[in-house]
Amino acid sequence: LLTMEGKPLFPERRAYTVPYDLSSEEKHLYEAVTLYVKDEMNRADRFADEGDVRRRNTVGFALTVLQRRLASSPEAILRSLERRRARLERRRHELAGTGSGAFTFSTKIAEIFANHIGDIAEIDDDLDDLDVADVEQVEEDVVDAATAARTIAELDHEIRCLGQLVEVAARVRRSGTDRKWSELRDILDRQEITEDRDGNPRKIIVFTEHRDTLNYLLDRITTYLGRPEIAVSIHGGHTREERRVAQQRFTQDPETRVLVATDAAGEGLNLQRAHLMVNYDLPWNPNRIEQRFGRIHRIGQTEVCHLWNLVAKDTREGAVFIRLLDK
Repeated sequence: LLTMEGKPLFPERRAYTVPYDLSSEEKHLYEAVTLYVKDEMNRADRFADEGDVRRRNTVGFALTVLQRRLASSPEAILRSLERRRARLERRRHELAGTGSGAFTFSTKIAEIFANHIGDIAEIDDDLDDLDVADVEQVEEDVVDAATAARTIAELDHEIRCLGQLVEVAARVRRSGTDRKWSELRDILDRQEITEDRDGNPRKIIVFTEHRDTLNYLLDRITTYLGRPEIAVSIHGGHTREERRVAQQRFTQDPETRVLVATDAAGEGLNLQRAHLMVNYDLPWNPNRIEQRFGRIHRIGQTEVCHLWNLVAKDTREGAVFIRLLDK
């Protein structure tokens, strides 16, 4: 597209794939959680065979979200596993108190989906139509509670499995080894990226899928760069006014250089004061990648826009993303 003067309406855009290898500890955690998800998916298939497609899809959705959090950060998967174990333990105590031996479909989950979406068989399509804050709330509620267990014995087995996974995830978190964070830190360290020709700091946006990862990154970035005011965040839990204040700080305050955001910042916000962006997590829907980039690559932007996509190449989702991004 050209202006009336024949000049390009949009600036040039450049996207880079940043593949990295998991550490041995991260790889072990990845394989352990992936095996758990696979086993629970197979158990959930029983419900479809019995005609309970709603529960099969709910459990499948919860496990899919869990797998995405595994790819997000050690913090996100650890907190998700801890919350899921605690929620199932509470449910276990409730069942023991009633003397019931059967683990029935959670009415709470049914209420969540009844309030948010219509046809549970089309979960991903329906979630795309929701406000980001609603999506985040649905994911939080479902991933913590939806289970394929039908009896107390099966529930006890899953709780034990989750306990083992929590131990593995906690070891990874305590080790301080986080290859994805190392890649982001390298980008923040490169002066040719983060400073202009005159040595003035440039602003950069970091997108993540999950609030646990957002809080984790906010802490690591402010600690690493040495000043709490250097970074600000936007997520679905913020009110419209809080998002406006965060946007204003990022775009107007020279001391605020980094915005860490979930897709709540991809909804109608003009962030073209920056022209650098990192996808710490990649959404499965490519339209959302375009929505994110559109916060900076828009009419009126005068700088070349740069986007870095961080991808763990020795994972299943990493192999898919690398091929798609290459194409």
